Amino acid sequence: MTRLMSFFVLSAGLLASTASAAEPRLDVWIGYTEGRNDLPQGQYANWVTNRACLVRADGTQRRVVATELVRDDGSWTQFAGWSPDGARAIVLSAWESPENAAWEREHRTFRMTEGWLMDACLLELESGRLTNVTAVDRVSIYNTVSFTPDGARLLMTSLIDGVSRPFLMDLDGRNKRDISGGGTGFAYGVSPSPDSQHVAYHENYQLVISPADGGDRRTIETGHPFNFAPQWSPDGKWLLFVSGEHYDCHPHVVRPDGTGLRKLADRGGYRGVVERLKHPDFHSESSDLPVWSRDGRSVYDTARVGESIELMRVWLDGRVDRLTESAPGVRHYHPSPSPDGRWILFGTDRSGVMQLYLAGADGSDARPVTDVAEGSCAMHGHWQPQPGE
Repeated sequence: MTRLMSFFVLSAGLLASTASAAEPRLDVWIGYTEGRNDLPQGQYANWVTNRACLVRADGTQRRVVATELVRDDGSWTQFAGWSPDGARAIVLSAWESPENAAWEREHRTFRMTEGWLMDACLLELESGRLTNVTAVDRVSIYNTVSFTPDGARLLMTSLIDGVSRPFLMDLDGRNKRDISGGGTGFAYGVSPSPDSQHVAYHENYQLVISPADGGDRRTIETGHPFNFAPQWSPDGKWLLFVSGEHYDCHPHVVRPDGTGLRKLADRGGYRGVVERLKHPDFHSESSDLPVWSRDGRSVYDTARVGESIELMRVWLDGRVDRLTESAPGVRHYHPSPSPDGRWILFGTDRSGVMQLYLAGADGSDARPVTDVAEGSCAMHGHWQPQPGE
């Protein structure tokens, strides 16, 4: 399969700002993924409709990006993040063969050792230039990346013979090196510390911390069999993760030295995954994880209240604020605070369609950001970083 790379130049003024410093910023970009979710032929049929998109936080100027990555049959794109300075976006370029998709659906499990190609591309907003950094000195057919907070390097998670491994590499995709420190388990959810000196991740669902370039790694004991997706607090003093049993796990925090472990809140029976498809398929749910507020004093989370999944704010001192009150059956998912901390972006199907909304940090003044059609959904919103905020 050929991957065609060309330029996609966004309109002039992409990074322009007109909001006053006194008002919450709504002129920044939000990257997200939209696609069909109503096709009954299985998740592959819906996946291939996925497209990486940008929209202003006020709901204007929606556009599809990196369209040259979906010229081949069986391919799609996903929006996956930003560089710390907001100048580059991470767009995943995905392809799966129909034969492998059919095998997976028949056996109701993923087969990631063949029939797949998942690469991570960096999109420069001003020029539209795309760089496939995971294709350089390729180590795997299935890769995702994120920037270190200092913007100097890229973290990569790659499947090697079906086992997920953490890597570090240069910004041009070269000098890839395994940073697992000799670990042999399935490593996932790699999160860099704010100073870019360490990483945390879960390996076989146990928490691991190591220097960012590998080396002396250690495991944090929680006493639980399932620990998932550690995230460093903005000041680097805490790790936030979900812990417990699979599908019965709740927000916890612990210090990087393993002390101070405590449960922050209970999700009230919520399984911690949101079903995207109207005709559910095998493993078609998306993980719905708590996230830090920008000041690190609280955590945004989702929990079951009655028959709905509501947006919550959990403070480190133990207070819990319920930010939404919904009709039975309404779901909220994927919270994400704005760079200035004054807004919270989240997904919800309160309108009958899975759209992205934003509200004040306290849940007030909720408004839609996306306007995807019925039979489609918007997922995984990512705020464009604003230097200095």
